Amino acid sequence: MKNVTIKTQPYDDQRPGTSGLRKKVKVFQTPHYLENFVQAIFDTQSDLKGGTLVLGGDGRYYNRDAIQIILRIAAANGVSRVLVGCGGLLSTPAASCIIRKYKTDGGIILSASHNPGGPDEDFGIKFNTPNGGPAPEAVTEAIYRRTKEIAEYRILETPPIDLDTLGETRLGETRVEIIDSVKDYADLMMELFDFNRIRMLFESGVFTMRFDAMHAVTGPYATEILEVRLGAAPGTVINGTPSTDFGGGHPDPNLVHAHQLVEFTQGANAVNFAAASDGDGDRNMILGRNFFVTPSDSLAVMVANAHLIKGYSAGINGVARSMPTSQAADRVAEKLGLPCFETPTGWKFFGNLLDDRKITLCGEESFGTGSDHIREKDGLWAVLFWLNMLAVKQQSVEKIVTDHWKAFGRNYYTRYDYEAIDKADAEALMDSLREKLAQLPGQTLDGYSVEYADDFAYTDPVDGSRSERQGIRVGFAGGSRIVFRLSGTGTEGATLRVYLEAYESDPSKQMQATEAAMTDLVDIALKLAEIEQRTGRTKPSVIT
Repeated sequence: MKNVTIKTQPYDDQRPGTSGLRKKVKVFQTPHYLENFVQAIFDTQSDLKGGTLVLGGDGRYYNRDAIQIILRIAAANGVSRVLVGCGGLLSTPAASCIIRKYKTDGGIILSASHNPGGPDEDFGIKFNTPNGGPAPEAVTEAIYRRTKEIAEYRILETPPIDLDTLGETRLGETRVEIIDSVKDYADLMMELFDFNRIRMLFESGVFTMRFDAMHAVTGPYATEILEVRLGAAPGTVINGTPSTDFGGGHPDPNLVHAHQLVEFTQGANAVNFAAASDGDGDRNMILGRNFFVTPSDSLAVMVANAHLIKGYSAGINGVARSMPTSQAADRVAEKLGLPCFETPTGWKFFGNLLDDRKITLCGEESFGTGSDHIREKDGLWAVLFWLNMLAVKQQSVEKIVTDHWKAFGRNYYTRYDYEAIDKADAEALMDSLREKLAQLPGQTLDGYSVEYADDFAYTDPVDGSRSERQGIRVGFAGGSRIVFRLSGTGTEGATLRVYLEAYESDPSKQMQATEAAMTDLVDIALKLAEIEQRTGRTKPSVIT
């Protein structure tokens, strides 16, 4: 067992995106590719030398191999202690929980979130700072700069260690502790939510639910919390065993990829409540009987009902949403007199607001909601929030949401994703839109009067940092709008996302189908961006 120094050369494609560095597995398996990036983390994060690191991932293909490599590099770089989830598993929310609970010097999370897994699919790695949240841009840029100049990395020559047995072992001078992946997180959930009241809901005999773990990391967490601690019937959790390829499925909790779960909410024997989480456990989908709750509405309903929930009953400081997320939460915040912040996409932008106690709840339209209990979005937390709310209000999911619309208005919302399109074509499309922005205000597009049109920029109210070119917004009189943005979570080509939002204040008009309510805005968006002409796509890859 000895430390060795390996000569290497930089790769030019290791700039982290919205949620870390994501590539195909085969790219990460390229000689020195993963090692370079990991060494760049240790070279730029000096507190890790002699410090404590949290390490784990979502269990996708290459997770276990990558953990062994990272452990050996950590040991060679003088990390004193590494906390590793048993079996190499840690959901992203659980990793954040453990970083914060044990006051570690950061964590490395291995995940490509909701992207598919397998030998020919996706892998990812990101660094979380000591607050438990994704590294801010200053940190990721420092890591990226280091990857461009790296010439060597240090690694301990040693056989793989046992990741499946709880306890402590040593790699040179480094203590490696294999910890229970679930316990600390489950204990935190018991502090935030009224488990006795939720348990009574299950014991009533009339309430039924299903939780779809999508063969991903949340399975063990959901089984322990829902079926063991809360007493839900065995089988409440479906697809609960983590798989390296997510059972051959796509671990994205939406109406398309979680179709099995959707079927449980339909028909004469439909369950009262259903929910799903994604590959690494940070996203969620909420369903009632024949009823889908958009993530934007879910956040707004949570803000409006936070006073009913044990961990938030003393009041909340404020709310934040990502820019593409609907303005439903804004309307609640305005009525309740709460601060409301609009940030760029990426959970890291919520971190400063949470740390500075400017907000308590936050969310993204891409099926992510969370609070100040950790610094990541949290799928199972959102499910428990809804369960606690259902237990207190004793109403159906549909009743809670439709009553909310009557009180605050309805923000009809949908998203069109055009995946794996040519990157140059996507960038040309966005550039063309930017050229039109100055002329749009004051124009009328198919009956919609344009109030503003801009390329969203954000100045962080805590540290003053500036983020520009975060997405194009076209806002109309009455509260409707269209947003165009290129996503940073894919691994092939570019993903164009078109977000459409139509506001309706009249309760008598709030129950029409979303597709019908959005027809005019869809037509405007397609024409304005010239999507078919510029990409060759006649329809989106996914509509959510």
